[in-house]
Amino acid sequence: MNYSILKFFVLIKKFFLDHLKSLTADTLGWMAAIVLHLSTMPSMLALMSGLTDKPPNIDLVLFIYASLVLLFGRAILLKDQLNIITIGIGFIAQSALMALLLFK
Repeated sequence: MNYSILKFFVLIKKFFLDHLKSLTADTLGWMAAIVLHLSTMPSMLALMSGLTDKPPNIDLVLFIYASLVLLFGRAILLKDQLNIITIGIGFIAQSALMALLLFK
C-alpha cells in the first residue's frame, strides 16, 4: 500500500515537471490575447456611456489590433483552436463596439 502511494506521488511529480511549462506557456498566451482585447474596453465603454468624449488613441488601437492579428496568425499556424476562437470572438466584439460608436 505504501509503495503504491509513493509511486502515485512520483507519477504526479513527473507529470507536472514534464507538462507544467507547456501548460503555463499556453495559458499565458491565451491570457495575453484576452488582456489585449480588454485593453480598449474601459475607454470604449466610457465613450459609449457619455462619461468622456475622448476616444482612445488611434495608434494604441492599431498596435493592439496588429498584435492580435499576429497572435491570430500564430494560432492558425499552430492549429490552436482555443486561441483561434478567443481571438475571433474578440475581433467580433471589438468590431461591434466600434460600429456602435460610429453609427451612434
